[in-house]
Amino acid sequence: MDVEEAVRQKYGKAALRAVACDGGCSCGSNVLTGIAQAGRASHEIYDAGDTTGIPAAAIAASLGCGNPAALAQLKEGETVLDLGSGGGIDVFVSARRVGPGGKAYGLDMTDEMLALACENQRQAGIDNVEFLKGRIESIPLPDSSVDVVISNCVLNLSTDKSQVLREAFRVLKPGGRFAVSDVVLCGEIPSLVCGNPQLWTGCLAGAMQEEEYKAGLIEAGFVEPAIEPTRIFQASDVREFLSTVGEDAIALAGELDGKVMSAAVRAAKPAAGGATSMKGHAMPKIQILGTGCARCKQLTANTEKAVQGLGIQAEIEKVTEIKEILKFQILMTPGLAINGKVKSAGRVPDPAEIREMLLEEGGN
Repeated sequence: MDVEEAVRQKYGKAALRAVACDGGCSCGSNVLTGIAQAGRASHEIYDAGDTTGIPAAAIAASLGCGNPAALAQLKEGETVLDLGSGGGIDVFVSARRVGPGGKAYGLDMTDEMLALACENQRQAGIDNVEFLKGRIESIPLPDSSVDVVISNCVLNLSTDKSQVLREAFRVLKPGGRFAVSDVVLCGEIPSLVCGNPQLWTGCLAGAMQEEEYKAGLIEAGFVEPAIEPTRIFQASDVREFLSTVGEDAIALAGELDGKVMSAAVRAAKPAAGGATSMKGHAMPKIQILGTGCARCKQLTANTEKAVQGLGIQAEIEKVTEIKEILKFQILMTPGLAINGKVKSAGRVPDPAEIREMLLEEGGN
């Protein structure tokens, strides 16, 4: 069984469990479907005002690690899309925040979750909501059709996260916002964890490292990527979740202590006239100043990512001759020059900073 099918089956069973208890028992929250539920009931991440009037089954089926509707700072009249919407709780919270003039879409691939979400919508009497069946790697919405993309502990489950981020970027309007809650790694984890399908479907093995997540957002075209920890999982939290996998897995808890977090992940799609403002200007000439050391290679890679993220063409030249480097009057390498102007020297700016340098130069 591949990972996607395993995810489909596991979360289908979670939906049926929520239906069976109809929100009238604690079984929905006590079964640890993923690491995010370790040490607490999942609905504790929401304020009382968020869940008032929402069916108990939607709360019982909540398997997230944050409150992305609050994270996104939704405004009245906006259109929002929830990737992996499950029982619908984040869609309903979002629908209330955007008001009757706005709309909230929920996208899920699991039939059981979609059936549960539609029943919850009926019971809640919320009209400005629409649930869609599909994969988050192939969103069934047109380009530039939503103001905000949210998600709650779902992107880590995908086996093609780059495609998910590209799709999120595609459906966002210029200036749109990406605001998700997700499990993110903040340290190296044992290889035995990465190869365990049960730990993948439990939101652990498939989680990305923090810098990898930011790089993926930049490569998809987003700007201003930011990841803020909301909870760091300690060994005791991890051990509680690993106990559902088996005795062999429990032994790994100590190696995961402090290396896994729930996080708020934010980014934005450039507004019209933002990243595209360089179009119409001459193709920028970027020069990497250095003799080919490891830091020079990293600077080149970061520059290529920045250019790709902006969706522009640029001439990238490596200047390795000492006499040519000296013409730029820098004291330390590696250096970065754009259109003949030195932008940095003696350090390696990350792709986000280089992108801002390019935007600044393009607007001049």
